[in-house]
Amino acid sequence: MKFVRYDRNGAVRLGVLDGGQVIDLLDACPVGTRPALLAALSDMTRLIAAGEEGMQAAHAALENSKRSGAGGVAADRVRLKAPLDPALILCSGENYWDHRDEKPEVTRKDPEFFIKTALGVIGPDDDIIRDERVTKKLDYETELAIVIGKPGRHIPVERALEHVFGYTIVNDVTARDRQVTLRPDGSSVYNLGPGKNFDTCAPMGPVILTAADVPDPQNLQLKTWVNGELRQNNSTAKMIWTCAQLIAFFSTFVTLKPGVVIATGTPGGTAWGTDPELGGKKPMRRDIVAPRGYMQPGDVVTCEIEGIGRLSNRVAAA
Repeated sequence: MKFVRYDRNGAVRLGVLDGGQVIDLLDACPVGTRPALLAALSDMTRLIAAGEEGMQAAHAALENSKRSGAGGVAADRVRLKAPLDPALILCSGENYWDHRDEKPEVTRKDPEFFIKTALGVIGPDDDIIRDERVTKKLDYETELAIVIGKPGRHIPVERALEHVFGYTIVNDVTARDRQVTLRPDGSSVYNLGPGKNFDTCAPMGPVILTAADVPDPQNLQLKTWVNGELRQNNSTAKMIWTCAQLIAFFSTFVTLKPGVVIATGTPGGTAWGTDPELGGKKPMRRDIVAPRGYMQPGDVVTCEIEGIGRLSNRVAAA
């Protein structure tokens, strides 16, 4: 199933994207549905936390809609919101070799670990704000995002995917001139707090695709376009640490709870790779267009991951 949240007369509603239609789960739920399940069908995090019972209620609503013939609203007539308000976004950087190769060398034995503020989450077609008081080097990073379903701590790798509710897209928008400082000797200093956290830094969506519909999260095509130019073109098969390994890693430190999001890193093709001032190393690939600079007001960035869809956002000046 593809879960969405959308705006209806100023209220955020929960729905399922089905055949080009958005089926509102509260409208479609059968008569007699228990109050606790009605609450779950009105809020994405509550639905995730409801586990199998919540999924059964969502399936029942979808089937009821089909039986009644009521249908829904055409997807192109609704304004989608971010598919959830995550309690926490845990991020792993440097998780594709070609992204490592396009920037200053960093040696590490574990996944990179930083946190991205949920205050920066925006949805499809919302503007990414380029505020020059924050950054003049605004970059894109298309990433597969894991949405945790079942809570757990110290989760073993072989059981990790059992804790996944679904997957979505996160654009890990980054202020590169806040993230990295290059020393005279060519080494670098990283500041992931200010580089990764500011208003509109986390576009998310357009849907949450449930784990049951993703047979292998390590076999999904990932692409990024800026103004129609293909900038990133890769596969989650090229991750250094798999989704299961990242879940196990992060659960070492915190109890993963329903609605927590894990961003799994971005491949090469970022604007950073063409910025010698920050140690960038121009990518030598023929299947993508080398950026001519960082994102500017008026640019449109589109992130696509196979099965999940496309997440597009325009860059606007502050």
